[in-house]
Amino acid sequence: MLIGFGAPVSGAWAGPENLAGFAQRAEELGYASLWTFQRLLIPADREKLGPEYRSVLDPLVSLAYAAARTSRIRLGVAVVNLPFVSPAYLAKQASTLDLLSGGRLDLGLGTGWLREEFAASGVSDERRGARAEEYVRALHTLFRDEVSEFSGEFYTVPPSRMAPKSAGPALLLGGSAPAALRRAGRLADGWMSRSATDLTRIGEQIAVVRGAAEKAGKDPAAVRVVVRGVVRAGGDPERRLAGSFDKIREDTEWLGEQGVTEVFYDLNWDPLIGSPDADPGAATARAEEILTGLSPAL
Repeated sequence: MLIGFGAPVSGAWAGPENLAGFAQRAEELGYASLWTFQRLLIPADREKLGPEYRSVLDPLVSLAYAAARTSRIRLGVAVVNLPFVSPAYLAKQASTLDLLSGGRLDLGLGTGWLREEFAASGVSDERRGARAEEYVRALHTLFRDEVSEFSGEFYTVPPSRMAPKSAGPALLLGGSAPAALRRAGRLADGWMSRSATDLTRIGEQIAVVRGAAEKAGKDPAAVRVVVRGVVRAGGDPERRLAGSFDKIREDTEWLGEQGVTEVFYDLNWDPLIGSPDADPGAATARAEEILTGLSPAL
């Protein structure tokens, strides 16, 4: 199983020096991937959301910054919420980043859930599943076909060429509802869990994803399953990915036994690191200790 790391994109530790430094250090320590996430804005009543959402760097711009300072580590976004940008625009961004990084991009897509972000983007939050189906198909033609074309209810790609093309980033879909799990199995290269996923039941969700892949004529064993590891170093060892470094490693191995193919340790959800109210120096020091302590190279 591959072990990745959440890039410093949220709260007190998120800035240019740490983004470059942690990307380089993660690569040196043998981490397989570096991940970002998207939050456009939050309601003025910020108590509705956790501290990790209150100050967040753009995910693709952050990955481009990290790409310029690394050479091997894969670059993932978990996730871009697809309703907020057209498939043609995202395809151009993703293809460019994949090309400039040497084919290292994993593109995770979600359907969004924060009503204020839908309003600010000028789109409806209704029929998100149907929209996601079309969006993935539009991306497929933009990434793969010399002449791209798509006509749907929500999206249209007139017969056209998008160049330059990369080999095409891997497409991963998020979501936790049964329909979203089946959609990931049918249409994407894999599925990724969300921060609030009940890891004790991850095996059940993986079975739905891989069952849908098999029904669609795909090899279920080839479907990637990526878990955002909300790490609580020193926290309650009764929960998964919490407690000592050894305990977190044991939980990671257990996730592999459930069928997970990759876990990335995301410290943006640690309030001592990812909150904008945390002390920047202390947040960085804590993150450095955890990054090193959980290194795959150890």
